[in-house]
Amino acid sequence: MASRDINVVALVKGGERYVFLYDDDSRAETLRTLGRYAANPELSFSWYDASVLGQKIRRNTPRSRREGIAPRVDRRA
Repeated sequence: MASRDINVVALVKGGERYVFLYDDDSRAETLRTLGRYAANPELSFSWYDASVLGQKIRRNTPRSRREGIAPRVDRRA
């Protein structure tokens, strides 16, 4: 079974903690979740919070995905 890297972004706001765990395949869903949390008036999570965490998630995108570069393949095998 192949292992997957798990990414973490977190926000501590007063006594609340927002922790998001995601892998590379669920990055887009995590960004949508930030928006849903920001739109929820019952949470203290703001659009500013969503923006800051969203930037961190986007910066953590692997270089090959961020620039549209295909992963390097070693064909000598």
